[in-house]
Amino acid sequence: MVPEKMFLTKGVGRDRDKLTSFEMALRNAGIAKLNLVRVSSIFPPGCKLIPKSRGLALLSPGGITYAVLSENATNEPRRLVAASVGVAIPKDRKQAGYLAEYHSFGETEQKAGDYAEDLAASMLATILGVEFDPDESWDNKREIWKISGKIVKTTNVTQSAIGDQRGVWTTVIAGAVFICD
Repeated sequence: MVPEKMFLTKGVGRDRDKLTSFEMALRNAGIAKLNLVRVSSIFPPGCKLIPKSRGLALLSPGGITYAVLSENATNEPRRLVAASVGVAIPKDRKQAGYLAEYHSFGETEQKAGDYAEDLAASMLATILGVEFDPDESWDNKREIWKISGKIVKTTNVTQSAIGDQRGVWTTVIAGAVFICD
Protein backbone atom coordinates (compact mmCIF):
# COMPACT_ATOMS: atom_id res chain seq x y z
CA MET A 1 0.00 0.00 0.00
CA VAL A 2 1.72 3.15 -1.26
CA PRO A 3 -0.21 6.42 -1.13
CA GLU A 4 -0.81 8.01 -4.51
CA LYS A 5 -1.95 11.43 -3.28
CA MET A 6 -1.26 13.73 -0.35
CA PHE A 7 -2.65 17.04 0.86
CA LEU A 8 -1.55 19.55 3.47
CA THR A 9 -3.74 20.95 6.21
CA LYS A 10 -3.51 22.93 9.44
CA GLY A 11 -5.68 24.03 12.31
CA VAL A 12 -5.95 25.64 15.72
CA GLY A 13 -8.24 24.79 18.62
CA ARG A 14 -8.94 26.17 22.08
CA ASP A 15 -10.66 24.63 25.08
CA ARG A 16 -10.28 24.30 28.86
CA ASP A 17 -9.42 20.61 28.28
CA LYS A 18 -6.23 19.77 26.37
CA LEU A 19 -7.76 16.79 24.52
CA THR A 20 -10.77 18.84 23.43
CA SER A 21 -8.44 21.59 22.27
CA PHE A 22 -6.69 19.00 20.07
CA GLU A 23 -10.07 17.85 18.74
CA MET A 24 -10.97 21.44 17.90
CA ALA A 25 -7.69 21.83 16.00
CA LEU A 26 -8.48 18.66 14.03
CA ARG A 27 -11.94 20.06 13.23
CA ASN A 28 -10.44 23.35 12.13
CA ALA A 29 -8.08 21.42 9.84
CA GLY A 30 -11.00 19.42 8.41
CA ILE A 31 -9.69 16.01 9.51
CA ALA A 32 -11.50 15.32 12.79
CA LYS A 33 -13.83 12.69 11.28
CA LEU A 34 -10.93 10.49 10.21
CA ASN A 35 -9.16 7.75 12.18
CA LEU A 36 -5.65 9.10 11.87
CA VAL A 37 -2.63 6.82 11.97
CA ARG A 38 0.63 8.68 12.39
CA VAL A 39 3.42 7.60 10.08
CA SER A 40 7.03 8.62 9.61
CA SER A 41 8.25 11.10 7.09
CA ILE A 42 8.60 9.69 3.59
CA PHE A 43 6.94 11.31 0.59
CA PRO A 44 6.17 8.22 -1.53
CA PRO A 45 7.61 7.88 -5.03
CA GLY A 46 5.05 8.99 -7.62
CA CYS A 47 2.79 10.59 -5.01
CA LYS A 48 0.99 13.78 -6.06
CA LEU A 49 0.50 16.79 -3.83
CA ILE A 50 -3.15 17.83 -4.27
CA PRO A 51 -5.32 20.64 -2.88
CA LYS A 52 -6.92 20.06 0.51
CA SER A 53 -10.47 20.37 -0.85
CA ARG A 54 -9.84 17.64 -3.42
CA GLY A 55 -8.18 15.40 -0.83
CA LEU A 56 -10.98 15.74 1.71
CA ALA A 57 -13.52 14.83 -0.99
CA LEU A 58 -11.69 11.52 -1.52
CA LEU A 59 -11.87 10.47 2.15
CA SER A 60 -14.76 8.94 4.11
CA PRO A 61 -15.67 9.68 7.74
CA GLY A 62 -14.28 6.99 10.02
CA GLY A 63 -11.76 5.81 7.43
CA ILE A 64 -8.30 4.74 8.53
CA THR A 65 -6.12 7.54 7.21
CA TYR A 66 -2.34 7.83 7.34
CA ALA A 67 -0.81 11.20 8.15
CA VAL A 68 2.40 12.92 9.18
CA LEU A 69 1.21 15.19 11.96
CA SER A 70 2.95 17.88 13.98
CA GLU A 71 1.25 19.35 17.03
CA ASN A 72 1.98 21.73 19.86
CA ALA A 73 -0.07 23.07 22.74
CA THR A 74 0.08 25.54 25.60
CA ASN A 75 -2.11 26.77 28.41
CA GLU A 76 0.19 29.69 29.13
CA PRO A 77 -1.46 33.02 28.32
CA ARG A 78 0.08 34.74 25.29
CA ARG A 79 2.69 32.02 24.64
CA LEU A 80 3.36 31.62 20.91
CA VAL A 81 3.18 28.02 19.65
CA ALA A 82 3.78 26.62 16.18
CA ALA A 83 3.47 23.28 14.40
CA SER A 84 4.82 22.65 10.91
CA VAL A 85 5.41 19.95 8.31
CA GLY A 86 8.04 20.60 5.65
CA VAL A 87 7.97 18.83 2.27
CA ALA A 88 10.81 18.12 -0.17
CA ILE A 89 10.03 16.40 -3.47
CA PRO A 90 12.78 15.07 -5.77
CA LYS A 91 12.86 15.85 -9.49
CA ASP A 92 13.02 12.11 -10.21
CA ARG A 93 9.48 11.10 -9.19
CA LYS A 94 10.58 7.45 -8.96
CA GLN A 95 12.51 8.40 -5.82
CA ALA A 96 11.06 9.08 -2.40
CA GLY A 97 10.98 12.56 -0.96
CA TYR A 98 10.91 13.70 2.65
CA LEU A 99 8.54 15.29 5.12
CA ALA A 100 9.72 16.81 8.38
CA GLU A 101 7.62 17.54 11.46
CA TYR A 102 8.62 20.50 13.59
CA HIS A 103 7.02 22.25 16.53
CA SER A 104 8.26 25.16 18.57
CA PHE A 105 7.55 27.85 21.11
CA GLY A 106 8.18 31.54 20.49
CA GLU A 107 8.70 31.27 16.73
CA THR A 108 6.62 32.95 14.05
CA GLU A 109 4.76 30.90 11.48
CA GLN A 110 7.30 31.99 8.85
CA LYS A 111 10.33 30.96 10.92
CA ALA A 112 8.88 27.58 11.95
CA GLY A 113 7.75 26.87 8.37
CA ASP A 114 11.12 27.73 6.88
CA TYR A 115 12.84 25.51 9.45
CA ALA A 116 10.58 22.51 8.70
CA GLU A 117 11.05 22.99 4.97
CA ASP A 118 14.82 23.22 5.46
CA LEU A 119 14.79 20.00 7.51
CA ALA A 120 12.91 18.10 4.81
CA ALA A 121 15.13 19.45 2.02
CA SER A 122 18.30 18.69 4.00
CA MET A 123 17.24 15.07 4.54
CA LEU A 124 16.44 14.68 0.85
CA ALA A 125 19.67 16.37 -0.24
CA THR A 126 21.77 13.98 1.85
CA ILE A 127 20.34 10.88 0.13
CA LEU A 128 20.57 12.50 -3.32
CA GLY A 129 24.24 13.36 -2.82
CA VAL A 130 23.77 17.12 -3.08
CA GLU A 131 26.60 18.74 -1.17
CA PHE A 132 25.79 21.67 1.06
CA ASP A 133 26.93 23.36 4.23
CA PRO A 134 24.35 22.63 6.94
CA ASP A 135 25.24 25.93 8.63
CA GLU A 136 24.34 27.99 5.55
CA SER A 137 21.15 30.03 5.60
CA TRP A 138 17.98 28.42 4.27
CA ASP A 139 17.96 30.85 1.32
CA ASN A 140 21.51 29.87 0.33
CA LYS A 141 20.78 26.14 0.63
CA ARG A 142 17.56 26.54 -1.37
CA GLU A 143 19.58 28.12 -4.19
CA ILE A 144 22.15 25.28 -4.13
CA TRP A 145 19.39 22.67 -4.34
CA LYS A 146 17.67 24.52 -7.16
CA ILE A 147 20.94 24.66 -9.11
CA SER A 148 21.60 20.94 -8.50
CA GLY A 149 18.39 20.11 -10.39
CA LYS A 150 17.71 17.16 -8.06
CA ILE A 151 15.08 18.74 -5.81
CA VAL A 152 12.06 20.02 -7.71
CA LYS A 153 9.84 21.38 -4.95
CA THR A 154 9.92 22.34 -1.30
CA THR A 155 7.02 23.69 0.69
CA ASN A 156 5.53 23.63 4.16
CA VAL A 157 2.27 23.88 6.03
CA THR A 158 2.45 25.72 9.34
CA GLN A 159 0.02 26.83 12.01
CA SER A 160 0.90 29.19 14.82
CA ALA A 161 -1.24 30.72 17.54
CA ILE A 162 -0.90 32.79 20.67
CA GLY A 163 -1.99 31.07 23.88
CA ASP A 164 -5.43 32.14 25.06
CA GLN A 165 -5.23 35.00 27.55
CA ARG A 166 -7.58 33.16 29.96
CA GLY A 167 -5.15 30.23 30.21
CA VAL A 168 -7.27 27.66 28.37
CA TRP A 169 -5.47 25.17 26.15
CA THR A 170 -4.45 26.34 22.69
CA THR A 171 -3.42 23.56 20.30
CA VAL A 172 -1.96 23.93 16.81
CA ILE A 173 -1.56 21.17 14.24
CA ALA A 174 -0.06 20.85 10.79
CA GLY A 175 -0.37 17.72 8.73
CA ALA A 176 0.33 15.90 5.52
CA VAL A 177 -2.57 13.52 4.88
CA PHE A 178 -2.10 10.52 2.58
CA ILE A 179 -4.69 9.02 0.27
CA CYS A 180 -4.42 5.44 -0.90
CA ASP A 181 -6.59 4.57 -3.90
